[in-house]
Amino acid sequence: MQFTGTHTAIVTPFKHGKIDEPALERLIKSQIKGGVDGIVPVGTTGESATLDYEEHIRLIALSVKLAHGKIKVIAGTGGNSTKEAIYLTQEAEKAGADASLQVAPYYNKPTQEGLVQHFHAVACSTHLPIILYSIPGRCGIEIGVETVNRLAHDCMNIVGIKEAGGNPDRVSQLRATLGHKFTILSGDDSLTLPFMAVGAHGVVSVASNVIPHDVARMVRSYASGNTTLALKLHEKFYPLFKDLFIESNPGPAKAALAMMGMMEDEMRLPMVGLSATNRDKLRRTMKACGILK
Repeated sequence: MQFTGTHTAIVTPFKHGKIDEPALERLIKSQIKGGVDGIVPVGTTGESATLDYEEHIRLIALSVKLAHGKIKVIAGTGGNSTKEAIYLTQEAEKAGADASLQVAPYYNKPTQEGLVQHFHAVACSTHLPIILYSIPGRCGIEIGVETVNRLAHDCMNIVGIKEAGGNPDRVSQLRATLGHKFTILSGDDSLTLPFMAVGAHGVVSVASNVIPHDVARMVRSYASGNTTLALKLHEKFYPLFKDLFIESNPGPAKAALAMMGMMEDEMRLPMVGLSATNRDKLRRTMKACGILK
C-alpha cells in the first residue's frame, strides 16, 4: 500500500467539551470531495495529547467509518510510553485503520538506541504499516537517519516517515540512505514543494483541513511534472501556510474552519483560541486567498 500524496492531519472538532461527531463528518466529507489521498486523525493537529483512550480510539473508528474506504486513514497512535503506543496501535488495527503514524516519544528524550527499541516493539505488535514521525521542535529529539535506516531494514512494516524538522537536507539524507521505496512525507505545508524537489512523496498537511482541493492539486501537479502549476498554487497559498502556524497548531486551523462555518472554534486546555489580533490577520489572509468573501 502506497502512502504518497496529500494526507490531511485532521483536527478534532469539539462542542461543549465533547467530540463534535457531526462536524467531524462534515470535515471528512469535505476531504473526500477535495480529493486528498488520506486523513491522519488524532495526531498533533488532532489534539491527541488532550484525549483519553476511549476518545482516541473512538475518533479512529469514526474516521474509518466516515472515510468509507474512499481515502486512507493513518491513525496517530504514538506516545511517550511504548506500552501506550502498542495499545493504541493495536486498537487502531482492530478499528480498520490503514496505517499508524508513530511520533518520536516526547519528554523522555530517549537515546537513538531507545528509539530503535521503542519503534521495533511497536512494529512487532501490529500488522499495520507504520510511518515514523520526526518533529524535534515538539519532541525534543530527532529520529536519526541511521536510526530510520535500521528500523526500515529490521521491520518490514516500517514504510515511511513524516519529516517535520524543517530541513530539506534531511530529506536528501534519508533518500540517499533508504532508496526510493521508502516513503517520505513533508510535515510542513510551506516546505512541501522544496521537500518534494529533493525526494519527498507528498505531505501530511494542516492546510488541507481548510483547502483540501488546492493542496491535493498542488501535490499532484508537482508529482506529475507540472511544476509551473504547483509553484503557482504554492505562491498563492503560501501566506495561509504560514498563518496557520501564527500561533500553536491547531489553534489557527480551527479558527479558520470556524470562520468557514465548518465547526465550533473550541479547543481543550492548555490549548486556547487565537488572540484577536492574530484572528484578524488570519481572516485577512483567507480573504486575500479567496477562501472567504
